[in-house]
Order: sequence, then C-alpha cells, then structure tokens
Amino acid sequence: MTPPYNTAKKDDDITATVLRERSKLGNFIRRRVADQTDADDILQDVFYEFTQAYRLPEPIEQVSAWLFRVARNRIIDRFRKKKEVALDDMAGADEDDSDYRLDLMLPSLDAGPEAAYTRSVLLEELQLALDELPDNQREVFIAHELDGASFKEMAEQTGLSINTLLARKRYAVLYLRQRLQTLYDDE
Repeated sequence: MTPPYNTAKKDDDITATVLRERSKLGNFIRRRVADQTDADDILQDVFYEFTQAYRLPEPIEQVSAWLFRVARNRIIDRFRKKKEVALDDMAGADEDDSDYRLDLMLPSLDAGPEAAYTRSVLLEELQLALDELPDNQREVFIAHELDGASFKEMAEQTGLSINTLLARKRYAVLYLRQRLQTLYDDE
C-alpha cells in the first residue's frame, strides 16, 4: 500500500495540473466542439482519465501533450458517434500540434464567401471519401493524420507491423487523392 504522503502529493499534483491546464485545454476543446455541454463533458472526461492515469505506477512523461492527445481523441470519438462536429473543427490544432493541420491545405475561411463555400464542399467530400475507405485504412489514416499517432505507437497498440500500417495509410492516401482529384480539377 502506498504511504499516505504519496497519495496526498499525487492529489496535490493532480490539482495543480488541472488548475494550470484547464483554461488552455477548455479553449482547445471549445474551438472544436460547437455544443458547450459536449465541450464541458469532454473536458471532464479528459481530467477524469488524467486522474486515473496519474495514479498508476507508470508516470505520464509530458502531461500537457498527454492531455491534448486525450482531448483530441475524445473529440474524434464524439464526432464518430454523433457526426456533428465538422471535419475542419477536428483538424485544427493548437500551436503545439501544427504538424497535423489538415485545414491549412483548404481555402481560408477569411478569403470570402466563395472560399468558405469551396472549403465546406471539400470537407464534405473528404468526409464522404473517408467513409468509403475500408475500416482498417480509415483508422490508420485518422490515427496518423488527425490524432497525430506515430506508426510506432499504432504498431504497439494494434500488434501490426509498421510496414502493414504504412501500406494501409498509403492505400488510403492514394484513394483519397484519386477520389478528390476531380474537385481540384473543377476549380
């Protein structure tokens, strides 16, 4: 059994982390989830999961990055269940996650009504194209492109080889390019 001072110290660390990260994490979630109640639920889920994980013997190395990764996963989970969150809301990331900015390849929202319409059409078509992919390809594509998971992490979680995961993503990318090419040709 863990001595009481360790439990109290962990509780203090958890409290300090929640107070330090709540505002930034809450803003991150609210920018991606339109419904305030859903955003609050996700925030609570993330901190609950953090509390449970923090009490495990294995420490969380980068707490802030871990919190944002869990938040992003919860947002995507909610999107998959409800299909309410727009893909561009999911794809946007805070400054620490700029590597995954799928929305940077789309017309800017500030470029006027025509660009906004084009952006919405492209996102709708992208979502339809993603839905057409075989499950294993879609999961690898979303995990890598939107969740920011590395192939090594995915291999450890799934038990599949990195080469298998790379091949699945490659097939997904080739299909998406071919499927969406007509939209770019029409512009």
